[in-house]
This record gives sequence, structure tokens and C-alpha cells, in this order.
Amino acid sequence: MEKDYKAVWASCLEIIKDNLGKENEQVFRTWFEPIVPVQLEDNSILKIQVPSPFFYEWLEQHFIDILRRSIRAVLGPQGMLKYIVVMDQSISGKPIVTTLPSTGGRSAVKNRPQDMPFNLNGENSSDLPNPFIFPGIKKVRVNSQLSDAYSLANFVEGDCNRLARSAGYAVAENPGKSYNPLLLHGGVGLGKTHLANAIGLKTKELHPEKTVLYVTSEQFMQQFADAGKNNNTNDFIHFYELIDVLIIDDIQFWANKASKTQEAFFHIFNYLHQKRNQIIITSDKAPSELIGLEPRLLSRLKWGLAADLQMPDVETRIKILQQKLDNDGIEMPYEVIEYIAYNINTNVRELEGALVSLIAQSSLNRKQITIDLAKQMIDKFVKSTSREITIDYIQKVVCDYFNLPIDSIQSRTRKREIVQARQLAMYFAKKMTKSSLAIIGLQCGNKDHATVLHACKTVSNLAETDKQFRYWVEDLEKKFKES
Repeated sequence: MEKDYKAVWASCLEIIKDNLGKENEQVFRTWFEPIVPVQLEDNSILKIQVPSPFFYEWLEQHFIDILRRSIRAVLGPQGMLKYIVVMDQSISGKPIVTTLPSTGGRSAVKNRPQDMPFNLNGENSSDLPNPFIFPGIKKVRVNSQLSDAYSLANFVEGDCNRLARSAGYAVAENPGKSYNPLLLHGGVGLGKTHLANAIGLKTKELHPEKTVLYVTSEQFMQQFADAGKNNNTNDFIHFYELIDVLIIDDIQFWANKASKTQEAFFHIFNYLHQKRNQIIITSDKAPSELIGLEPRLLSRLKWGLAADLQMPDVETRIKILQQKLDNDGIEMPYEVIEYIAYNINTNVRELEGALVSLIAQSSLNRKQITIDLAKQMIDKFVKSTSREITIDYIQKVVCDYFNLPIDSIQSRTRKREIVQARQLAMYFAKKMTKSSLAIIGLQCGNKDHATVLHACKTVSNLAETDKQFRYWVEDLEKKFKES
């Protein structure tokens, strides 16, 4: 009686799963679920297809006994096993396959240096594990390449990044289920790498059984190139297909180049997404602006959530500086912190750089940190970074000019002096920034665009008819030009 090869393999899987036990469910999913039964010859030889030569070698080295027992339990003492091995994982078209016999685990891995250390940068190293050794087997671990310094505890939340941080925390709590993929995008120095790293650390904390890997796009590209030179591209791909949470940093570097790398990642992306494994990607541009990426890969990036990180507002910048000072155990007058926050508004890296420069000036010259020292240092620092005038800075200058608290512009009071200060802030914001009327209104007391237009018209009319008001406008304009 002819036996059905699919039924034979299904029976073998039941035996294997039972022998491995519940504590090895991940092992079963990793190494046995991908196997596809192909044919049964003479009711005694079962042919199974495996995804790569490495997969075949690993089965023969680690699971030959359980495979042999299950085959013989279903087919009898004469039962045998043959492998159909995919030699090229369809990256360059049709898959090439070959048929190999079971070696009984004796010679399948004789030429593979499994214990050779391998750095994720492509260099040999004694302190990093081989990236082509998989988690879940014999307690082998993959170096996640995450930095403890970049944690969620050290990431200052503000309006500029609240969506991205909240989405990141949701991903860490339920990887693969919330926002997959998660694309974090924003300009240079706004915290994309920090947040991606922090999500990875939080995921490891909440799900210690998950394998998390952070890798830059350049590292990934170099690894793929090295794998091609060493004829182990399939091993490279299969390694990445076993990662539970994969973080790729600065994917924009693949634009207009690395087409083979993009194609490889496209297949890895599809596999991970189908298995509901989490993918986190960072970029300095939104998906719609990532020109030069393969269209089909770009479409995959739009499947999940794209969360942008913007330049922090002045309150968030003050919090960032205070946290850095607290972490370093340094005290500094609040007025100095505030001065730095108002005057450095390009990105977080330059904000922290200005703080470090001020501390260095104080230490090397044995001077106390004062507002005068901060002004001397910041003036030089800002000249080299071409400071941009922002709505926050305009509000600060206007409030200082009229000796008003900064939060008065945000209040609902109808006092004449505060209404005039608010209108002047709106007027200069429209004149000196590229912000829309809606954004200006939002930051100046949560007003609508019609209120901003009315304020600008009022300031223009008063400047023509009121001598004192015209003096204020001209004097404020001088201050902005000097800044």
C-alpha cells in the first residue's frame, strides 16, 4: 500500500515535537517547521526540502538521532532520509536545488569552523560570537550590539518625539504585534538611534527569550558582501531570518546603491514580517522622500507606522540639558541652562556639544560657570553653526524685552501688554520663520490661523499710526538681526 509522503512527515513531526517537549517549542519552530516533504520513494525513503546547505548541516549535526528515530518509527527499520537542499535562496531568480543523503551527522560539518569568532563588522574577534550560530540551541547567544547608555530612562520625552516614543514602548511590550515595521525618521542628531536602541533594550528586559539585534545599514551591507565572497549568502540570510527583533539604523545609506543588499533585505523583511517578528528601521527621511530605494522595499516600509522626531522645543531642550548634568553630577545655574537652550536650536548633538564646551572652558580656565561665560562661549559656538531663529526664540526675546514671564504668551489673559506681546511674537514669527500660520498660532497660545493673520495686520497698522509701537517693532527687529 502506497503511503502519502505528507502524512508520513506529519507523523514524524508529531514524534519530534513530543520528544523535544514544550520547553523547546522555539527549537521546533526554527528547525522543523520550515522543512517541506517532497516525495516518498519505495515506501522507505522520505525526501525533504530544507532552505540552505547550512540548515542541512545543522540538522545532521544536532538532530540526526531524533530524525532517524521518527523516520523509522513511521516507515519501519528500513526507513531512510534524503535532503533536497536549496543552494540559492531565490535572490537571483529560480532556486537551485541539490539532493544529499543523510550522513548520520558524521561529515556534514567537518569543514565548517563553528567555533571561529566572527565580528558583526566582518572582522574576527575573540569577544563576539559567530553571527551564523543561532539562538535557542545549546544556550548560544547573539551579541545584540545594544548600548546600555541609550535607554528609555535617558530619552527625554517632549511634543517633538512623543508619538515615536509611545510607539516604541508599545513595540517593546508586544514585539511583532504593534506597528510592524516601525520606521523612525528625522534630521541628524534628533535621537533616532537612541530611541531605536532604547526599544531594543526594553524588549530584552520585558522579553528575555527574544533575540534582539541592532545593526547599522553599512554593517549589514558589508556582512552581505563578505557572505557573497565566502559563498555563505544562504547562511547570512538564514541567520537574519531567526532574529526576533531586528533593528536597522540609517537605511537611507542604501539609496541609489546596494541593489543586491536591498534585494536580500527585501526577502528577509518578508520572512520576518510573515513570522510576526519585529522590524525597526531608522532613516533621516520620511518614506515618501527616500528616493533611490527599491520600490517594492519602499512599499514594505509603508506597511507599519512612520513616526518622526522633530527638533525639541525649548522646554524639552532644557530637560535634556538638566538630565545630562544630573547624569554627570554637575551643577549649573538655571539661567545658564536656559540661555543655552534658547540659543542652540539646531539639534540635540549640538545642544549637548555646547554644554560640554562650556564645562570644558570653565574647567580648563578655572572660571566659574556664569551667564557671562556662557554668552562668550555660545556666541562663538553659534557663529559656527548658523543659528536659526525659531518661534520659541522669538517669544523669549519679546518677553524679555517687555519684562514678561515666557508663559504669559501661552495664557488666555486679555491684559493689554500681554496681548500686544503675543501679537508681536506672531508678527515676527510669520516674518522670520518658515512656519505655517497654524503652527505659529498653536505655539502662541493655541490660537487659530485667523487670529495670527489678525495679529499681523494689527501690528502693521499700529506701527504706522503709533510712534511708541513703531519704536518697539524697530527695536525688536534690531535685536533679532544682532542675534
